Amino acid sequence: MEVATFAGGCFWCMEAIFQSLRGVEKVVSGYTGGRVANPSYERVCTGATGHAEAVEIRFDPSAISYRELLEFFFAFHDPTTLNRQGPDEGTQYRSAIFYHSEEQKQQAEEVISELEHDGTFSSPIVTELSPAVAFYPAEAYHADYYRRNPDKAYCRATIGPKVAKLRSKYANRLAMA
Repeated sequence: MEVATFAGGCFWCMEAIFQSLRGVEKVVSGYTGGRVANPSYERVCTGATGHAEAVEIRFDPSAISYRELLEFFFAFHDPTTLNRQGPDEGTQYRSAIFYHSEEQKQQAEEVISELEHDGTFSSPIVTELSPAVAFYPAEAYHADYYRRNPDKAYCRATIGPKVAKLRSKYANRLAMA
């Protein structure tokens, strides 16, 4: 197993996408990239900890590559908005890749360069690229949030359309239910 760590706005959204993919063994929502040990959701939401809401992904590289995970990461959030994803605003919602090796860093740089060269996005990519640091799992009530709360307003309005896009566009990449 290998590990990838991404921040793409609300961790509930990222978790719902990555835990659906074949080859992903586990997705943990949490906090990383900040200055405070063992932060709480409430403290992270203030923006004062420096942490981003992120997901730590354990994956089987023989079933899904790190590059493929990067492609899903960029397909399911807006990497051009600084410290914001949709209605969520603040440094805790920044776009970031926390690499675990030089190889991961190089692959992330290559994907970003290709996306910019191809003009995939109408604005420049502002995704932070940083070495992985301590990752703090979020409180238990955040785990499997979309699966447990599909009828909540935020889930219906924000996460549901992303999951629908995943199911329609990438059905052949999904894990069996």
